[in-house]
Amino acid sequence: MGDMANSSIEFHPKPQQQREAPHAGGFGCTLAELRSLMELRGAEALQKVQEAYGDVSGLCRRLKTSPTEGLADNANDLEKRRQIYGQNFIPPKQPKTFLQLVWEALQDVTLIILEVAAIVSLGLSFYAPPGEESEACGNVSAGAEDEGEAEAGWIEGAAILLSVICVVLVTAFNDWSKEKQFRGLQSRIEQEQKFTVIRNGQLLQVPVAALVVGDIAQVKYGDLLPADGVLIQGNDLKIDESSLTGESDHVRKSADKDPMLLSGTHVMEGSGRMVVTAVGVNSQTGIIFTLLGAGGEEEEKKDKKGKQQDGAMESSQTKAKKQDGAVAMEMQPLKSAEGGEMEEREKKKASVPKKEKSVLQGKLTKLAVQIGKAGLVMSAITVIILVLYFVIETFVVKGKVWQAECTPVYVQYFVKFFIIGVTVLVVAVPEGLPLAVTISLAYSVKKMMKDNNLVRHLDACETMGNATAICSDKTGTLTTNRMTVVQSYLGDTHYKEIPAPSALTPKILDLLVHAISINSAYTSKILPPEKEGALPRQVGNKTECALLGFVLDLKRDFQPVRERIPEDKLYKVYTFNSVRKSMSTVICMPDGGFRLFSKGASEILLKKCTNILNSNGELRSFRPRDRDDMVKKIIEPMACDGLRTICIAYRDFSAAQEPDWENENEVVGDLTCIAIVGIEDPVRPEVPEAIRKCQRAGITVRMVTGDNINTARAIAAKCGIIQPGEDFLCLEGKEFNRRIRNEKGEIEQERLDKVWPKLRVLARSSPTDKHTLVKGIIDSTTGEQRQVVAVTGDGTNDGPALKKADVGFAMGIAGTDVAKEASDIILTDDNFTSIVKAVMWGRNVYDSISKFLQFQLTVNVVAVIVAFTGACITQDSPLKAVQMLWVNLIMDTFASLALATEPPTDSLLLRKPYGRDKPLISRTMMKNILGHAVYQLTIIFTLLFVGELFFDIDSGRNAPLHSPPSEHYTIIFNTFVMMQLFNEINARKIHGERNVFHGIFGNPIFCTIVLGTFAIQIVIVQFGGKPFSCSPLSTEQWLWCLFVGVGELVWGQVIATIPTSQLKCLKEAGHGPGKDEMTDEELAEGEEEIDHAERELRRGQILWFRGLNRIQTQPPASTVATSSQPPAGSTSPCSARAPPAPPSTPSPV
Repeated sequence: MGDMANSSIEFHPKPQQQREAPHAGGFGCTLAELRSLMELRGAEALQKVQEAYGDVSGLCRRLKTSPTEGLADNANDLEKRRQIYGQNFIPPKQPKTFLQLVWEALQDVTLIILEVAAIVSLGLSFYAPPGEESEACGNVSAGAEDEGEAEAGWIEGAAILLSVICVVLVTAFNDWSKEKQFRGLQSRIEQEQKFTVIRNGQLLQVPVAALVVGDIAQVKYGDLLPADGVLIQGNDLKIDESSLTGESDHVRKSADKDPMLLSGTHVMEGSGRMVVTAVGVNSQTGIIFTLLGAGGEEEEKKDKKGKQQDGAMESSQTKAKKQDGAVAMEMQPLKSAEGGEMEEREKKKASVPKKEKSVLQGKLTKLAVQIGKAGLVMSAITVIILVLYFVIETFVVKGKVWQAECTPVYVQYFVKFFIIGVTVLVVAVPEGLPLAVTISLAYSVKKMMKDNNLVRHLDACETMGNATAICSDKTGTLTTNRMTVVQSYLGDTHYKEIPAPSALTPKILDLLVHAISINSAYTSKILPPEKEGALPRQVGNKTECALLGFVLDLKRDFQPVRERIPEDKLYKVYTFNSVRKSMSTVICMPDGGFRLFSKGASEILLKKCTNILNSNGELRSFRPRDRDDMVKKIIEPMACDGLRTICIAYRDFSAAQEPDWENENEVVGDLTCIAIVGIEDPVRPEVPEAIRKCQRAGITVRMVTGDNINTARAIAAKCGIIQPGEDFLCLEGKEFNRRIRNEKGEIEQERLDKVWPKLRVLARSSPTDKHTLVKGIIDSTTGEQRQVVAVTGDGTNDGPALKKADVGFAMGIAGTDVAKEASDIILTDDNFTSIVKAVMWGRNVYDSISKFLQFQLTVNVVAVIVAFTGACITQDSPLKAVQMLWVNLIMDTFASLALATEPPTDSLLLRKPYGRDKPLISRTMMKNILGHAVYQLTIIFTLLFVGELFFDIDSGRNAPLHSPPSEHYTIIFNTFVMMQLFNEINARKIHGERNVFHGIFGNPIFCTIVLGTFAIQIVIVQFGGKPFSCSPLSTEQWLWCLFVGVGELVWGQVIATIPTSQLKCLKEAGHGPGKDEMTDEELAEGEEEIDHAERELRRGQILWFRGLNRIQTQPPASTVATSSQPPAGSTSPCSARAPPAPPSTPSPV
């Protein structure tokens, strides 16, 4: 990767060398010329093109390409262009190396404390005090066999270090594989992005990375431009350049005014052709990338190493590049914030207000802080009690005097106490939590790929489990997006099927064929089927394909018409957009006049018609009264059959009366209607069942479409979104706006709250309506829960709604690049049923984490209490530091693997969503945690205090320092682990189900881990010896340990019998942070939150740093850790300090 960063610098050598090199390549433009050309805008750029090349076709000649035919698809030529002008590839930032990740994992505070303790313990164990006095220093150890044992004092320290290394390696490996997965996902998204170019006169879809300078690329509505270029010919082209300039207004581009198209900008309207002039690191986006990425890295390297082998050369290059960058910066009015954004652009534009912390993250962070605090308190108390007990026992009761030579011995005792304290803390803090979240999410994301969900942001997958509302598009998501014309109204006759060509007057037929063939994007066409007997392939806009199909059904062909009037002969094109809801094209007639063809939504276009063609193909006037008749008799019946109605019209202008073409309202008016067609887009057969599942799962499905209200209502009824007899609303965009806006035209949340709960269909809606609806539902405070909204979108204009939603789904097939860029999940098959799968996986993630928590917290409660009481009563924790770490490893790392990979079941869709305020640990789970803790503690304390009598062995209590491991304590350790293993099986169910074995063999990972842990436990007990403080056990003792372990399963049944509703005293834990409970630092943190993708990769560490920082910086009065939320009216002390949230952003939940 490093050399790639360097190569990106070597792409632009010093000007003198450049001059010679490219001319040797035989092209008439150098890289430097093209780069400087692309830095100009508007009139300047146009002037430069004219001065240097004459016009754009002159530039094409210099680049040895044809504006109409494109490049010859010749591998050598393409390779040569790549060598001279660079590849269309921006080297990504280097991933972190494994060692860097290990170093990051070592930053964990608890691990650092342990390392320090272990090193101190090691150091002291090597210091042997003079022998005679040692007796006077207290009972170090007694007995003859101690000579060897005293030497073995180093083992404990070494073992702790070893287990720390294990934990660190596991964490680092996890992060590493996660980053690798994420990069794989990233590159898959990038590979899927293709772009249309013309080579050898053929339209080809090539991967974006294969574009070369000199390629002729087709740009159309919704594209994200992959390279810089100069426009050759454009129709009504408007570009959103905000990603480069920060200006939100769309820039109008045309070959004669502003022909410069820049990479990374979005096509918002229109279409055109451009010649590619700069790719990869030489494009405008690439220059900024190099300034950020490679430039920064070079500087860093030099700072660190000071002297690199080729330092001098490199720094001169870097300087050159920096100056180069400075030019780029000057010519680009870059906002400071944009710097970072460009870097993240591949992942996601960061320019939007960041989404709130995902539901789960909020709850987990809070829970982690609570547990961390409890653990700190417990460990501190443990250490204090141990130290006091020892000091009083030694110096007060036995009346010894502190002697200088005894100091190391006493310090050794204190270190031992410190290690016990730290161990309590380590066990109390569930480090496995971030691990479980990560594993669960990563596993789900991998599996969701198979279910046609390409997840771009990991937490979207879990948010989806909480979704309460889905706002879906109609076309392509609920329907098959294979459109066909099934009814038509031509020459005063309503045809219920395709008319015979002979039934139509030649004039009407001819006008219709021309109107459809010319007035549709030339990229839309119908190709012969791939297989025998299959349907013809529709390429391009599906509505236009339906109309072209209609032409073919009338036994005519659209191709000859297009060949006669190629795209560059079109005089003026008004492309389709969501405001016009129509498209019009003007052509020149042989007599010098003009003809305008128009097509669009029938009720909109009919208002502009003043004439209609009768059965003989002659004009007859078309008055408002006729229009109302037509709507009632033709359009509404078609719409009620679920058809989309399109009107096709034309208008002639004589040579004398050429209008002002910019005044669109005047041009597209006074039309003559040729035909009305009804287009059918059948509902996908699997959708009604999927919608039923959603409704059962407590998710409201709403349809938001640009279609006619009758069509929308008919389709909604077919899908089951609306059912007869229900109280629902179907509104058109206009009516919706009238209801939610006040007299001043401002949107009022109270008005919106009256509309959205019953709204099921929003028809004839504009993208702003969609955004308004989504924002209104999210900001609403009427229900007891804040709504979690998922939105589907495919068009460029859906971007804002996709960004605003909690989860945005973009269509993988029909979706534009802009929509994909704004989304969280891409549906690779455009199918609504995949959304239901996403809900299932999301709920599964949530449940997996609850299962893990239920298991983990039982272990924590028991281990902490045992270590604490044991230490206070017997001066020594029954579970040694190394054993605790092993317990921690199986309970955290392995259990998170085992429980986080449970596959989802259909039963997940039978319950309502949890919602944002529902705590992570429900009453039932609390009952399970405490119930199992009671059982385990009873057993362990029984063994601790009367175990030696039961098994008839020596007591392990009050053993001196460095004494050999006792069977007594080994039995306690072994029993403890056995109980955890069987409780892991109990933890598979969190809703109080009886059969905990249900589906256990469906999860091979779980079975492997449980059996594996069991096998390792046998090895540790039988052969662990001194490092694990274990002494081998007999078969009988093993059977007793197992028997007690199996008792866990029986006890689980007993707990399941107790009705949770009776246990009012149980508190729930892990609520989402309340509205008033955000501290200053959290709000600040929220504002500068990094991109989701990056954040995901480090979420584990962040969670803990955040938790520990918070523990250190929290004022004692703060209520952040209270598990129950303050009542609605009250505010917690934090809210006094928290700045009020600006009204436009949703309140932080």
